[in-house]
This record gives sequence, structure tokens and C-alpha cells, in this order.
Amino acid sequence: MNTIRQIDAEATFAVRHSVLRAGKPVETCKFDGDNLPVTMHFGYYQDDKLVGVASLYKKSSNLIKNSRQFQLRGMAVLDSHQNMGIGASLYNYCKKYCLSQQHATMWFNARSAAVPFYKSMHAKIRSEAFIIPEVGEHYVMVSD
Repeated sequence: MNTIRQIDAEATFAVRHSVLRAGKPVETCKFDGDNLPVTMHFGYYQDDKLVGVASLYKKSSNLIKNSRQFQLRGMAVLDSHQNMGIGASLYNYCKKYCLSQQHATMWFNARSAAVPFYKSMHAKIRSEAFIIPEVGEHYVMVSD
């Protein structure tokens, strides 16, 4: 059975590490704000195996007009489970969560390689390309 449920920050590290920080120390998977009470972490389970993760941080971008905002960060699906709709399910789950929080806007720093996926989810680019050191080129995007 496939389910999405709330998890703690530490549970995200294995998937984050495999997908987003491969070859780097696992400590690089710990993000500022991971353990704040307002931060939400979600895991996608397939037959009780964690195969995808996403986190929402109560963080604002000056590129977004809505005063209620969450940053989507650390969204990752194991390579062996990509292109199965898991990323879309996590994205939509997070978007619905944001809407349930007084219609908060969800924004994120998208890796260049992930921009086509996010565009397929109707997200819009809100910035020029920028580099996150040791990670690569990104764009600020917002869900619509």
C-alpha cells in the first residue's frame, strides 16, 4: 500500500543523502530549521518502505507577495522509484498542506534538472538562475 505520512527530520536523511547529496557526508542532509516545531516532514511509503521525502519550512522569500509562505525543500524520490508519480504525489500533498494553513504559498529553490518536473506541476519560475555552492544551478519557483 502507498501512503504519505508525517515523519521526523532524521527519517528524511537516507533518501535525501541518496538522491540530493550522494558522495557527500550524511551531515550535509541536515538542513537549518529541520527540527523547528513549525517544520513539517513527509514521507512516501511504498509497502512500508520509505521511498520519497519532502519538507516544508515556515520561511519567506521576498519574491513572493503572500505573507503566509512555506519553503518546500529536500524533496527527493529514490532513483529506483522515480517516474512513478511519487514526486507528484508528494508535491501535491505539500501544496494541499500549505493551502490548509491559511492559503499559504509554497515556494522552493528548484535544481535546473528538476525545473521541467515542477513546470509540469504548474509551478512558475520567479528568479534568474543562481548557484548554490557545492549543489549547482537553481531557480526560485512558486506553486500556482
